[in-house]
Amino acid sequence: VLKWALSTFGDSFAIATSFQKEGMVIVDMAVRLNPRVRVFTLDTGRLPDETYLMMDAVKKRYAIDVEVVRPDPAEVADMVSSRGVDLFYESPDNRRLCCEIRKVRPLERKLAGLEAWAVGLRRDQSCERAETPKVQSLDGRVKISPLADWDRSRVDAYVSRRKLPVHPLYTRGFATIGCAPCTRSVKPGEDERAGRWWWEQNESKECGIHVTAAGLVRRSGLH
Repeated sequence: VLKWALSTFGDSFAIATSFQKEGMVIVDMAVRLNPRVRVFTLDTGRLPDETYLMMDAVKKRYAIDVEVVRPDPAEVADMVSSRGVDLFYESPDNRRLCCEIRKVRPLERKLAGLEAWAVGLRRDQSCERAETPKVQSLDGRVKISPLADWDRSRVDAYVSRRKLPVHPLYTRGFATIGCAPCTRSVKPGEDERAGRWWWEQNESKECGIHVTAAGLVRRSGLH
């Protein structure tokens, strides 16, 4: 799938990653096919320090530039001024607004310059992602999920075999890694997405860049 994407879209294709294991697998595969593959990440302004360490590790290992996408400072300032720095704890609507400002809109601006992008979604991560296709057309662009049919053990095996850089928070029990205030480690028996917005009850564990609570694909996507 990645070989096809790289040959079909060239520089109009990029990998979106937050440096979780799935993203590292995709980057590693793609660099072996094309050492100049484009890679980008969303810097929301609320990332854990360990994620920046991962960014540096990726640059060093693969000798590639990581394109950093940030939210509009004015939009962030307006949101914080009206609703507070940690507005996401107050209500699901506030949390979704924060994700919209810090993640969804910046991603959409980035995608405006691309024809296709790859993400690290897996079907077994959550019920919302259970029907994730490997390739789909969204608003004239192609969203690619090369690992859609992989499970966590296959990802771990690849990471181990290739000795890939691993985000330090995995060693502290994190199964998914996002913004620092909104992600925690998971307890034994919990699913992978339980560490996202754990204070919310009966809410979709999605930020809006992949699928909605109803499982519908949104206009854009990133992992």
